[in-house]
Amino acid sequence: MASSTDQQRVDTKKVNGHRTLRFTSAADVLNDADKLAAAQRAGTLKSLGNWSLGTAFNHLATWIDYEYDGYPKEFKVPPRILCFIARVFMKNRFLYKPMPRGWRIPKIESGTFATQETGLEEGLSALRKSWQRLESTPCTVPHPIFGPLKHEEWIAMHLRHAELHLGYYEIR
Repeated sequence: MASSTDQQRVDTKKVNGHRTLRFTSAADVLNDADKLAAAQRAGTLKSLGNWSLGTAFNHLATWIDYEYDGYPKEFKVPPRILCFIARVFMKNRFLYKPMPRGWRIPKIESGTFATQETGLEEGLSALRKSWQRLESTPCTVPHPIFGPLKHEEWIAMHLRHAELHLGYYEIR
């Protein structure tokens, strides 16, 4: 697959064919990841977005790991009043409804963190390891916007995140 520097960037808000996924467990995420990885190995995977599948897997894994290891120093927490408003009005949407497509973190050139090109097997391994960590160990770092979350809320947030990114791949 060509990297994002080799091709014109896709506006992920406007992608047609984004799969509508609804994961209820890490097993659901990893089963879909295995099917997508098998399709890539067989040459039958189509990416509708800007990242290779390995990069998407690594991105998801890294965001899980931020809840234990801390967020990048470049991540600027919004003013407290905005965090309060987000907690009250947006938290449940991010936990239980599909995440918005094409959303970008302000002042971050790539729009998000953990977008470095990653090989398929490396990314899949990282995804498995991070989900195992998330299932077995409560998160230790508060969410930078929503604050402390219950273990099941962290899991729900990462299920929604996986639905968003894995939805950009289809098996032909």
